[in-house]
Amino acid sequence: MSLGETAALPYDNPAERDAFAQLLLRSNLVTQEALDFAQEVELRTGSSFDQVLISEGLLDSESLLIAEAEAWGVLPIDLDAVKFDDGLIRSQGDTGQRYLAENWLPIKRDGADRVFVATAREPSPERADRIREAIGAEPRFVATTSWNIKNACLRLFRSEIADSAANELWRQNPAMSARITFSRGQKVGAAIAALILIVLAIVWPVQTVIGFMTLVSLVFLAGTSFKFVVAMLGARYDVVERVSRAEVAALTDRDLPKYTVLVPVFREANIVAQLIKNLRGLDYPTEKLEVLILIEEEDHETRDAVLASSPPPHFRIVTIPKGQPQTKPRACNVGLYFATGNYLVIYDAEDTPDPDQLKKAVVAFERGGEQTVCVQAALNYFNDTENVLTRMFTLEYSYWFDYMLAGLDVADLPIPLGGTSNHFRTAALLELGGWDPYNVTEDADLGIRASALGYRVGVINSTTMEEANTSVPNFVRQRSRWIKGYMQTSLVHARQPLALIREVGMKRFASFVLLIAGTPLTFLGVIPAYLLTAVTLGLPRELVEPYFPVWVLWLTLLNFVIGNMVMIYLSMMGPYKRGSFHLVLWALLNPVYWLLHSWASYKGLWQLITKPHYWEKTEHGLTKQDAHG
Repeated sequence: MSLGETAALPYDNPAERDAFAQLLLRSNLVTQEALDFAQEVELRTGSSFDQVLISEGLLDSESLLIAEAEAWGVLPIDLDAVKFDDGLIRSQGDTGQRYLAENWLPIKRDGADRVFVATAREPSPERADRIREAIGAEPRFVATTSWNIKNACLRLFRSEIADSAANELWRQNPAMSARITFSRGQKVGAAIAALILIVLAIVWPVQTVIGFMTLVSLVFLAGTSFKFVVAMLGARYDVVERVSRAEVAALTDRDLPKYTVLVPVFREANIVAQLIKNLRGLDYPTEKLEVLILIEEEDHETRDAVLASSPPPHFRIVTIPKGQPQTKPRACNVGLYFATGNYLVIYDAEDTPDPDQLKKAVVAFERGGEQTVCVQAALNYFNDTENVLTRMFTLEYSYWFDYMLAGLDVADLPIPLGGTSNHFRTAALLELGGWDPYNVTEDADLGIRASALGYRVGVINSTTMEEANTSVPNFVRQRSRWIKGYMQTSLVHARQPLALIREVGMKRFASFVLLIAGTPLTFLGVIPAYLLTAVTLGLPRELVEPYFPVWVLWLTLLNFVIGNMVMIYLSMMGPYKRGSFHLVLWALLNPVYWLLHSWASYKGLWQLITKPHYWEKTEHGLTKQDAHG
C-alpha cells in the first residue's frame, strides 16, 4: 500500500486556468456566481476552483470531465465499459499503486507503437514524456476522473488488493500478526503447564486449588491497583493534548491538510442516513476532505441505503472485495490503499464526532511533531440514561477515556487505541503496516506496535458520541470480541517478550502485561473469585477450613471487597469531568457489571480457541434515543 498524492491543480498557467473557467461558463455548466464563489474559496484554501465546484455540489464530475476533455483536446471515456489489456495494466506493478499516485491508467494498445491512456490530469508534454517512458510506447490520451481510475484499479487488481489487505502485515512481520493464534513455543509451553497442573491436582489437590485461587486473587489485585494508580494520574494531570478554541480558530483553510475519513460499515442500512448527516457536520473544508464509506461486496442493502441518502460529492463508496478474514481492520486496509489525506481518521456507523474534532487533531499533530503517530478522541454515549446497561457503559467509558487514557499519556505508557475516532498520520500508519486484519481488537494491537517503534499516541479534548448497547446479548457479543482481541494481542506480543522489553522498556512492558494481558485475566477471575467469596460467607467455617486455610479465605474476601470498592470509586469518578452527576450512584452496580464482563470473557476465550478471527458484530440502531435529542 502507498499514500496517494493529493490531486494537483489542473492548470499551472493562469491564462489556461482562465480559459478553462470561461469554457465552463460558455458551456452553461456553472453560473458566474458559482464560479466567483469557487475562485474566492480557491484563494482562501489553495484548492483549485474545479475541486471546489465539485465538493460544493455546484458541478458534477461527469460534466467536469466533458469540459476537461474539450479543453485538453481529447475524448472522455467511461472506464466501466472498457476492456483492459491485462498484461499492459500489470506492467507497472501488481497493485496499481503508481496509477493511483499519478492519476493515469493504460487501457489497451492502438497498433504497434501507441497505447490508449486514461488520464485525470492535463496531458502536458512533460506528463506525456513520463508516461511514454513508463509504458514504452506513445500515449494516446483520453480523459477520465481520479475516482474512475481508483474504481478501475479496484476491479482490475481486486484479488491482489484483497490479499494485501489481509496478509501484508503477515508477510512483512509474521511475528506481529495474529494470523497464527498460538505460536509453536506457546503451544509447547501451554502443554507443559497443563501437564504440570494435572499432576499437581492429582498429587496435591487441595494445595493446587489453594494456589490457583491465590493466583487469581493476586492477578485481580494487580489489575485493579494498576488501573487505580493510572486513573489517579489522569485525574491529576487532565488530558495532555488540550486544544483551545482559540487555536482552532487560528487555523486557516489554506493551511489545513487534506483529511481522509474511513467509515467501515457492515449491515448498517438502518443507520447510514444518520451517519451521513453526522459526518456532514464536521467543520472542515469539503474540498480538503474525503469520506470513504467501506462496504463489503455482498452488503447490497447498506450500499443501496447509502445511495438513497444522496451523500455529498466528497463521500465515496469503496467496495471491499470478498475475502477472509471478514473483519473491520481488513476493510480499513483497503480504505488505506485509496486514502489520499495527509491525516486519516476512523469512524463507526453510529458515531457523532464533535464538529471541530479534525481541526483539533491537526493542532495536536503539529504540536506533537513527527513522533506523534496518532491522537485519540474520547468516546461517550448519547443514550446514557436509556436503561441500566447504558448507564453502566457510560460510566465505564467516562472513566476510561477521561481518566485512564489521560493517565497512560501522562505516564508515557502505551495507549490501546479505541476502535473509532483515532486520527493517524497516514504515512506513519503505512510504515506500521496498517491494521492487523486477524486481530479483532486491531486498535489495541496498533497502539502497542506504535509504541514498539518509538511513536507516541496522544489524547485530545474532543468527544465522539456513540450508541451504548441497550441489550445484554448485544453487550456480551461486543465485549467478548474485545476481550478475545486483548487475548490475541497478548499472545502476539508475548512471542518475543525480551525483544519487546528491549524495544519499549521495562516500564512500558509492565504496563502492557497489567493492562492488555491483565484485563482478560482479571475478568476470567471474577466468577471464581465471586464464587469463593460466596462460599466463604455462606458456608459454616468448619466445613470450609479443611479445604481452604483461613488466610486464603480472608485474602479472597479482602480482594473481593477492596477490588470492587476501587472499581466502584473509579466508576464514580467517571462522570465528574463531564458533569454527569446523575450517573454517580449507578456505579454501585459495578460488581454486577463485572459479572457480565466475566461471562463475556469466557465466551471470548472459547472463541479464541474455536474461531479466533471471527468478528462478532455489534448491532447498532437499537436505541430509542436520538444522538441530537
